[in-house]
Amino acid sequence: MKKVIAGLLCTIMALAACGCGSADSGSKADTSVAAAESAAESTAESTAESAAESEDDSPYTLNGDFSKGENTVKWMKSDGWSNGSMFNCTWKGDNAVFEDGLLKLRIDKMWDDSFSGGEYRTNDFYGYGLYEVSMKPIKNKGVVSSFFTYTGPSDQNPWDEIDIEFLGKDTTKVQFNYFTSGKGNHEKLYDLGFDATEEFHTYGFRWAKDSITWYVDGKEVHKATESIPVTPGKIMMNVWNGIGVDSWLGTYDGTTPLTAEYQWARFTAES
Repeated sequence: MKKVIAGLLCTIMALAACGCGSADSGSKADTSVAAAESAAESTAESTAESAAESEDDSPYTLNGDFSKGENTVKWMKSDGWSNGSMFNCTWKGDNAVFEDGLLKLRIDKMWDDSFSGGEYRTNDFYGYGLYEVSMKPIKNKGVVSSFFTYTGPSDQNPWDEIDIEFLGKDTTKVQFNYFTSGKGNHEKLYDLGFDATEEFHTYGFRWAKDSITWYVDGKEVHKATESIPVTPGKIMMNVWNGIGVDSWLGTYDGTTPLTAEYQWARFTAES
């Protein structure tokens, strides 16, 4: 009997030990999972920060390499508002997507048959220097694909703007323009000698105190020297369909979706 009792006591003690071990193992497992989740979150944050930092690699003041995906530190998607008349669309964040190593800006149709456009812009303002983009615009009457700098009343500033715009009705040409305190009418339509929708090309402008010089694939093609803007602006890219400007853009036929593609956009500050 004593041997049986002793055996039972040993069994009970062993089960108790296993129970404690299981509880302890569960506690350690929970701690390990929490640690792993924390490490994953930390890694994600670190990756985002690294991507933001890498965007400003020398020699560029701002280097928007869209093959690396979205950067919410330096850039933002326009979402939920319209620019009003002439812009026959509402900006939707879903119309600015990163895929295939590119930023793709889209014109699409909304649930009520109105239209949505895509816009990607910097959070900060930039002044004198060289602005460049590698892009392929949309080919379709009534639409615009662009790269430009802008600031205005929404920023509590005068309306200053410098434009590179592709009119979808004829993508063998590119239009340059600028506004100083809201005064424009400086349009210049330049014949490219190629269709801009077929391959990526580099377009840019150098903004200086006394001039704006536009470039195509590094070649100077146009220069302005009067009433030059002075107010730093945000760097923007957008696609939109117009209304009431058929003589300029042609009549939009409602085709959707339409997509412009951007490889990169960058800025080099100059005094």
